Amino acid sequence: MRFPALLIAPLLVAMPLQAGAGEIWVTNEKDDTISVIDTVRLEVVRTIPTGERPRGITFNSDRSRVYICASDSDTVQVMDPATGKILHDLPSGEDPEQFVLAPDDRHLWIANEDDAVTTVVDVETRQVVAQVNVGIEPEGMAVSPDGKIVITTSETTNMAHWIDTETKKIFANTLVDARPRHAEFAKGGAELWVSSEIGGTITVFDVATQAEKAKIRFEITGIKADLVQPVGFEFTPDGKTAFVALGPANHVAVIDADTFQVRTYVLVGRRVWHLAFSPDHKQLFSTNGVSGDVTIIDVASLEPVKSIKVGRFPWGAAARR
Repeated sequence: MRFPALLIAPLLVAMPLQAGAGEIWVTNEKDDTISVIDTVRLEVVRTIPTGERPRGITFNSDRSRVYICASDSDTVQVMDPATGKILHDLPSGEDPEQFVLAPDDRHLWIANEDDAVTTVVDVETRQVVAQVNVGIEPEGMAVSPDGKIVITTSETTNMAHWIDTETKKIFANTLVDARPRHAEFAKGGAELWVSSEIGGTITVFDVATQAEKAKIRFEITGIKADLVQPVGFEFTPDGKTAFVALGPANHVAVIDADTFQVRTYVLVGRRVWHLAFSPDHKQLFSTNGVSGDVTIIDVASLEPVKSIKVGRFPWGAAARR
């Protein structure tokens, strides 16, 4: 049920966080809302309305602004996280799904799924500064730690497109397996990891040469291979462990990032999409689209400790201290 904004307003007042606490912000595709989870109380403390079909979500470096891909509203919304108020919209291009904010906190690189372009927006001037033609159905976005390279993955073209951020031009295209969904730089920018949902793999590239370095595959006892669909993933701060959401397999894989071997699998909710660490990195939160909840994994024990109901079809997640 959708409530009028005036009735939701009392929920938007931020409650003071306990010492050492943080928040996980979860976008709910079907409810057009964000659920805010307190990482100490382990419960939803705020529900915030957004534009239509929110998916990608990210904070700037000081967590004073949060950016939200309102995909069906064809915009990126800029929100004050303290009040939950939407400050303004950015010209994102059509159907923004994922994006990445450059280390300069100024340039937002946005995948426009319907237009086969990556749009670059200056968040200060609120102007589009470039559009880069990429493959069909772009989705995944990543930026190197030094801000010199941006990656766009295209689901139908099955490629990772390597973009020079200074020239705003593609300098390499690399094939990956079917339907690449997410990308992240690793090892201080020396490696690029790309997940392929239908291919059921993660491809690891050497950034210096753009050559394939490793291919990671998954096998879960009792789960059909076609249900193992890697999507979002996150690395521990030391870069030694990667956690990978495996979609309708309803598990998160734990990978040794040095050997590329799967250590174990953690059972979570149904249709796990994306992951986010708590600010202290002691907990990992998974967004489970079909079951409409978030599973909390204890990073030390690699055990699920609790599930929290959020809105309908939770998708993206981001942490705020």
